[in-house]
Amino acid sequence: MALVSEFLGQLALNTGDNEPTFPTVVPALDFDPDRDAARIETAIKTKGVDEQTIIDVLTKRTYNQRRDIAFAYERRAKKDMITALKSALSGSLEAVILGLMKSTTQYDASEIRGSIKGLGTDEETLIEILCSRSNGELVEIKRVYKELFKKDLEKDVAGDTSGNFAKLLLALVQTKRSDRSSLVDYEKIDEDARALYDAGVKRRGTDVATWISIMSERSVPHLQRVFQRYKSYSPYDMQESISKEVGGDLAKSFLTLVRCFENKQLYFANRLHDAMKSKGAKEKVVTRTIVSRCEVDLKKICEEFKAHYGQSLQRTISEHTKGDYQRALLSLCGSDD
Repeated sequence: MALVSEFLGQLALNTGDNEPTFPTVVPALDFDPDRDAARIETAIKTKGVDEQTIIDVLTKRTYNQRRDIAFAYERRAKKDMITALKSALSGSLEAVILGLMKSTTQYDASEIRGSIKGLGTDEETLIEILCSRSNGELVEIKRVYKELFKKDLEKDVAGDTSGNFAKLLLALVQTKRSDRSSLVDYEKIDEDARALYDAGVKRRGTDVATWISIMSERSVPHLQRVFQRYKSYSPYDMQESISKEVGGDLAKSFLTLVRCFENKQLYFANRLHDAMKSKGAKEKVVTRTIVSRCEVDLKKICEEFKAHYGQSLQRTISEHTKGDYQRALLSLCGSDD
């Protein structure tokens, strides 16, 4: 049971953010983990491997159901299902299926770990995850990161980044963001909007500390109103101001935050579009986005993609991917009705 326990050990806890979910992968009705485990075992044993059955089963079950299948498989085959899948699959399909065998939080924690261990840092992955996850999700990611890797996320981020970029990411990881409130504090909204303007566009040089404090500690609904109010002080909107005031990874981080505060699903739709349209499709970005969001808000991401680009995400995936990888992604996205 060791590997199953290590990989699948904890069920994700409720993050308490009360954000609505729009999953494309929902619990399968008439679910029978023993029947599914038998199908997976036969698919793996088949000469040449029956990838289609593996896709049909695991992309149409939630994480909790996949977890039950893994335990049933181990009881039945007397071996670990994840190890068996790893041996049976390869390439892009392997990345998708093994990603699905982790909870959303475990997957995020693993992606972060992969982005900072070894030589060099994958800043793009680090920025995407830390700047797009809610406060509650980050609390859970820190807990699971410690559980999986026996390391503190804050220490790892601090050791692998520097300067104001590090300060912003650490402020996010410290999870000091205020909870959502039904009360609207118009005085505080105006005060924060003015402070963002005074710290940036109004002065020579940027008071980055003020920007970090406001963007990492205020609730999302509050910040949405702050950015609206900001336009009454600044000739530029918040995204334009960021682009004018700072650069590099710090600018990318602030822009990701603002885009996610304004419309998180559109942010991910844009990520998917850019990844597939770029020369040499960035499969890693496509895989991570679809695997990490399929039980969260992928349905809404699909809607934003179609509204923004005039073509469904499913059709775009069909044009830019192929084979078993394409079939797995399309199955996770669901129909494009």
